[in-house]
Amino acid sequence: MEILQIDDSTVICDLYEDLLSFRGHSISSVNDGRVGLELVSKNDYDLILLDICMPGYGGMEFLEDLKCQKPSELKKVIIISQLELDETQLDELSKFEIHSIQTKPSDLMSLETPEKLVV
Repeated sequence: MEILQIDDSTVICDLYEDLLSFRGHSISSVNDGRVGLELVSKNDYDLILLDICMPGYGGMEFLEDLKCQKPSELKKVIIISQLELDETQLDELSKFEIHSIQTKPSDLMSLETPEKLVV
C-alpha cells in the first residue's frame, strides 16, 4: 500500500514510517501540509494519514484545497489526532465526507482494514 503521512511531529512520522514499512507498506512522510498537497497532486496514494492540528497550514486547510484540486482523494484520508475533536470539527470533517478518525498512536490494524479505505 502506498501511504502518505502529513504530520508536523517528526517523532510521530518516524514511528509510523518504521511500523508501516516493517509491515510491507511504502510510506512517505512530510511535516508540512502544503508539501503534502503537492505530493497528492503529483502521485497516487492508497491512503493519506492527516494530522488535523498543525501550525500554519493545518489539516482543515489541506482538506479544503484537496477538495478543490483532487476531490476523489478525500475518500482516502484518515484523520490522525492526539486531541479529541469537538462537535464543530467533526461537523466540518463530515462536510468533506471524512468519517475515519484515529487517535495517536493509532492501532495499525485499523489503518490497514479495507473498510477504512474506499478506492
